[in-house]
Amino acid sequence: MGYCEQVSQESPQPARPAVPPLKISYVPGVTPGKWIARWTDRRGRALQALQADETQVLEDLRSGAADLVFLRIPEDGFERPSDLHAIPLYREQPVVAAAKDHPLSAFDEVQATDLAGENIMDAGELGTAATALEVVASGAGLLILPMSVARIHSRRDVLTRPVHGVPGTRIAVAWLQSTEDPDVEEFIGIVRGRTANSSRQPSAQGE
Repeated sequence: MGYCEQVSQESPQPARPAVPPLKISYVPGVTPGKWIARWTDRRGRALQALQADETQVLEDLRSGAADLVFLRIPEDGFERPSDLHAIPLYREQPVVAAAKDHPLSAFDEVQATDLAGENIMDAGELGTAATALEVVASGAGLLILPMSVARIHSRRDVLTRPVHGVPGTRIAVAWLQSTEDPDVEEFIGIVRGRTANSSRQPSAQGE
């Protein structure tokens, strides 16, 4: 006796749209690896971190190329743009850079008053930090910049010494006030040292 086998045909479930990675831009001298590692341990969403020039990082944020950014701000007198949230994180140690045969080589660290009479150049007017340090190596003058940036562009013909009594810089994290992505707040919580179970973390609130 024959029989007919009925095969149920379920409607295919629509595929979930892929979630784009959380995008971060950071200025030279910032090392976001520890925060990225904590994010990877806690969240399944991919993360993309790219270094950006200091003049570009806020443009990345406002254009949507980045969801949040790490930027360099003055230690004092920073005026937060009205469209941003910004949290200062840590102070950077300024250093003075000089040609290797400069008299500063005799000191372990210096005060701003020790630089009286020296030609202190403006890094912004010289272009990139690498270009500015090349000018320093020629003996044309001195340069004050964050220690982290000086380390990136270290040269054998340039010495650096910590300098005190000069305007410093801080690293801050910033994001748009208009953002509605809860993962931005999640990452900010990681940067601020909140644990995965903190009641202030969006993921913990959802649970």
